Amino acid sequence: MDEEAITINLTHDQAFVLSDWLYRVMFQSDDLEGIVHDRAVWSPIYAISGTLDKTLSEIFMPDYGSRVEAAKERLRADLYGGADEPTTPGQDTADAPRAHQIERGTAGNHGEGDRGR
Repeated sequence: MDEEAITINLTHDQAFVLSDWLYRVMFQSDDLEGIVHDRAVWSPIYAISGTLDKTLSEIFMPDYGSRVEAAKERLRADLYGGADEPTTPGQDTADAPRAHQIERGTAGNHGEGDRGR
């Protein structure tokens, strides 16, 4: 099968927050196997993580922590209409109808990592 490349567009904040999460799952918690049981999925995860790491200069900045937190807040505000509290797994998303729309793919595409390194 001819492998055609796929392009994924993310905002800078989306890429930055995803990079942070991937780093924490893959390297800090060492729990990738606990989250992603099929090792075939690891290949694209590593490809995405590596691409983000090469693209984002913020991951090497001394104020990394405050930058990633600010990006998370902006993304939460975009998804949840200005909610200033972090979302947690299992949170009732009735307060955030856009989140349901995004999960179902009806809200449109919103696209356009201190990490200890």
